Amino acid sequence: MLLFALPEARHLADPLARALAIALAPLEDRAFEDGEGKLRPLTSVRGHDVFVIQSLHSRADLSVNDRLCRLLFLMGVLRDHGAARITVVTPYLCYSRKDRRTKPRDPLTLRYVAQLIEALGCDRIVTLEVHNLMAFQNAFRCQTIHLDMATVFEKAVATTLADKPVCVLSPDPGGIKRAQLFREALEARLDRPVGFAFVDKRRTAGVQTGGALSGDVAGARVLIVDDIIASGGTILAAARTCHAHQAADCIAIAAHGLFTSGADALFQSGEVSRILVSDSVPAQQAQIEVVSAVPALATTIRRLANRSGQ
Repeated sequence: MLLFALPEARHLADPLARALAIALAPLEDRAFEDGEGKLRPLTSVRGHDVFVIQSLHSRADLSVNDRLCRLLFLMGVLRDHGAARITVVTPYLCYSRKDRRTKPRDPLTLRYVAQLIEALGCDRIVTLEVHNLMAFQNAFRCQTIHLDMATVFEKAVATTLADKPVCVLSPDPGGIKRAQLFREALEARLDRPVGFAFVDKRRTAGVQTGGALSGDVAGARVLIVDDIIASGGTILAAARTCHAHQAADCIAIAAHGLFTSGADALFQSGEVSRILVSDSVPAQQAQIEVVSAVPALATTIRRLANRSGQ
């Protein structure tokens, strides 16, 4: 097995390599004055089972499209030089939210990303809590390995809940299945009942409507579970709804913390007592708690490398 990582993914790749007790494979990454570049493996890949680590989020230094293009170029050179199998490990998968048409002539960008990744020789893709699991599995024709967020968060969350009443809440109808799976995992670990609720939120042309609560949150510690926190508006609206229905407090849990423009309102509101995210995207806010996805990713990679994940 060889483990390659783009430099922008070293926040994940370095601890992952340590967890797997292997060194990252050496990689030349040259930038030219005209804005182009070159990626070249500095060791033979012929006949090897190769894993490539990349996180497809956007930052000031590299846009999501830059990161995707660099991943594709690295996959291409690995395939050109005889890699037996290429597994892409991308805990945060870009464009996963654009999985359906909501307006005339809308793109299906998730499918286009899948086609690009497959065209450059991907045999398997590993990701963490995509926006829509069915859409993800149908977009790709190669093998897909999906880690749900309970795999990362349930232990860390369970140890802080004590004996207080707990309710898992989906902040919108689209996340109900995700929240239900999280609730089931948490209930099994706590060995006691965990409540469930959801907020009937709708979004049209970027404007959020609705907000009716289904379920009982009165007196409970509410875990608001979502795949992504971007502007934080969805989490904030759900927390306000819960407090209006006498919730004891609210904790936000999301697989991916993007924290885009407007997220300061979530931190300053006081509506959530804690915000937990994974390290799929590097944390840049002191107010959040990071739960590492590395142990879950390392277990998955070991299984795949040993063929037991087939």
